[in-house]
Amino acid sequence: MTDATDAADDPLGPRSIEPGAPEEFGLVQVWWGDGKGKTTAALGMAFRAAGHGYRVHVLQFMKGGTSTVEDVRGEYNAMAAMPALSYENAGHYGWHGFMDGSEDDEHEARAQGAMARARALVEGTADADCSTPFPLDGDPDEGVHMLVLDEVLYAANRGLVDPDDLIELIDDKPDGLELVMTGGHDRPEYVIERADLVTEVGKERHPIEAGQGARKGTEF
Repeated sequence: MTDATDAADDPLGPRSIEPGAPEEFGLVQVWWGDGKGKTTAALGMAFRAAGHGYRVHVLQFMKGGTSTVEDVRGEYNAMAAMPALSYENAGHYGWHGFMDGSEDDEHEARAQGAMARARALVEGTADADCSTPFPLDGDPDEGVHMLVLDEVLYAANRGLVDPDDLIELIDDKPDGLELVMTGGHDRPEYVIERADLVTEVGKERHPIEAGQGARKGTEF
């Protein structure tokens, strides 16, 4: 383990995070499937990019909380403490279609609002220059290098947002913006041809099948 005092002398050690700009961003990523790990993978990339000083924003579509998951997830605390990384949650409490007492109309309204927010973020980045650094604590409306739309594919698959609106968002994104989309157990055919990276996260075994609920520190 490298001590903080000699990190500067260690070629593999950590460095202070300063504003930076990626040289090869601009791809569209799709993470879907019935296995655990889609959001986890996206957040891993978000932290990696932010660690280089690239401006990253995470917009969650459907993670509004449930009775089995605490309102404040561990990743929220971690993102709040990370320079260059910000997030917002547009989800409605409960889960669409689960008959958990939540209103499906409200799920749709929240998802529609999140799509409008995603559009604003893409437009703000289009007006900026992705080849230059953005302030680490800058307003995401003024440009980001990576935008993670978490659970947007669930929302589109369930008809809460129009898949055509998501296609239009992809087509309109600026060349330097890395767009990461997650969610959905069903193959999102509407975006496959427009994606540069498509990963299906498949389930072989999951502890929920044995009655294990969501665990603090792994699921939230």
